[in-house]
Amino acid sequence: MAGRWLNLHWALSVLCVLLMAETVSGTRGSSTGAHISPRFPASGVNQTPVIDCRKVCGLNVSDRCDFIRTNPDCHSDGGYLDYLEGIFCHFPPSLLPLAVTLYVSWLLYLFLILGVTAAKFFCPNLSAISTTLKLSHNVAGVTFLAFGNGAPDIFSALVAFSDPHTAGLALGALFGAGVLVTTVVAGGITILHPFMAASRPFFRDIIFYMVAVFLTFLMLFRGRVTLAWALGYLGLYVFYVVTVILCTWIYRRQRRGSLFCPMPVTPEILSDSEEDRVSSNTNSYDYGDEYRPLFFYQETTAQILVRALNPLDYMKWRRKSAYWKALKVFKLPVEFLLLLTVPVVDPDKDDRNWKRPLNCLHLVISPLVVVLTLQSGTYGVYEIGGLVPVWVVVVIAGTALASVTFFATSDSQPPRLHWLFAFLGFLTSALWINAAATEVVNILRSLGVVFRLSNTVLGLTLLAWGNSIGDAFSDFTLARQGYPRMAFSACFGGIIFNILVGVGLGCLLQISRSHTEVKLEPDGLLVWVLAGALGLSLVFSLVSVPLQCFQLSRVYGFCLLLFYLNFLVVALLTEFGVIHLKSM
Repeated sequence: MAGRWLNLHWALSVLCVLLMAETVSGTRGSSTGAHISPRFPASGVNQTPVIDCRKVCGLNVSDRCDFIRTNPDCHSDGGYLDYLEGIFCHFPPSLLPLAVTLYVSWLLYLFLILGVTAAKFFCPNLSAISTTLKLSHNVAGVTFLAFGNGAPDIFSALVAFSDPHTAGLALGALFGAGVLVTTVVAGGITILHPFMAASRPFFRDIIFYMVAVFLTFLMLFRGRVTLAWALGYLGLYVFYVVTVILCTWIYRRQRRGSLFCPMPVTPEILSDSEEDRVSSNTNSYDYGDEYRPLFFYQETTAQILVRALNPLDYMKWRRKSAYWKALKVFKLPVEFLLLLTVPVVDPDKDDRNWKRPLNCLHLVISPLVVVLTLQSGTYGVYEIGGLVPVWVVVVIAGTALASVTFFATSDSQPPRLHWLFAFLGFLTSALWINAAATEVVNILRSLGVVFRLSNTVLGLTLLAWGNSIGDAFSDFTLARQGYPRMAFSACFGGIIFNILVGVGLGCLLQISRSHTEVKLEPDGLLVWVLAGALGLSLVFSLVSVPLQCFQLSRVYGFCLLLFYLNFLVVALLTEFGVIHLKSM
């Protein structure tokens, strides 16, 4: 998570520089009145069906608020805050830099919320669910684990696809993250730790990903997504999961046969001891249980509740660096709120993380969070029969269930149905992530309106970087610890899930809301540059890796980094009109 703050810190400076130029040009235009469009008639705004919201900066200052409030293109379907109205209606033009600074700071904190929720609450519950369902490591890796790692990307895509105007944001983020992961992350892994890649998993993953990119390219060309097309995306991912299971089964049969006929072993899967070492290195979501008292004593209910709600490990705090402590201070409010609202089941602990007072409290608070975050609280405030809001009914039912659970269980022994809390925690954390992702999409769209940037360029830069930097640092850490093959496989396996499920499920949910098909509005040439760059990066790896006999060197890594830099330059030049199609 620290990487998100480091790599997005420069965004504030860049946006403020652009904002100064925008403010100067806007002031100059309003003072002379010669180089701007005529004053926008407030009384006639409602007669204009849809106008591009980014044209608000070309209006006089006095007309911008009415334009934002009455233009349908400036309205968001979800979210708790109206960021465009906040900028243009509640901040005077002289304080526009302050408004954007606050928005960027809130955006960075939302990325922090996404990372903490996914890493410490969403993924552990997914792991507990897969353990409860007794899924194999391979099936869990390409389903639940992939969902956990790609949760921010998936939920951002689901939110963005809910509106045709922000669909470019989803495509930009998915494609941008794809280019970033297959070049910068994959290249960084080979630079940190050159290794020999596994041939069959490499071919399998890269071919499936190329097929997914090609389907998306056709989808953009058609400009619409039908029900059959959305189901095809999800069906392709199911086929990918079946292929992974089948390949693993074939590999294990061949390895058993190698006991009688020795053959070269490709590092397709990790040995049990290697998996144990990795899991011990990556399982760090513990809040103080490693420091147990020397003498056993019976804690009271209040003491159990206070200890369970404490996100700070004082022993760890004292030996950590000042930078870690500063970042932890920002995380503490988020972690406390999530500990209060999201139950976590840990099958590796003796008590499976059973905390009776807190878990009983979860039975009241978690369902309340679910109804208040679903569709931005629309269902929670709905009144049943025009008398009682839904949230009141949920609180009453949750209190009754919590009371029964509290008196029917003990502090020392988890109940038989404790595994159900993993599903409750999964649902609650998923909706927290969805709520944060909705705010991220709305802020990015607002910044795009202010600086007249397309949704695609915002998606391939800020949104893609924010959602991918955490995974990048995780992969780099694995490479340094001596597991580059695992990290390299994660580069391709995770983004296959993101693009197939992100596009397929996002469009399917939108079609289910009484729409026959999803309309796409690509942002001109840039989206084609983005899709072409992703395809070229995959073709480069598909050709160069076998030519190296799967022995990946640092030269290959530096070539991938150079490819991404060139792509970024071309994308930005295309966005600002330096590179454009010649008009006929």
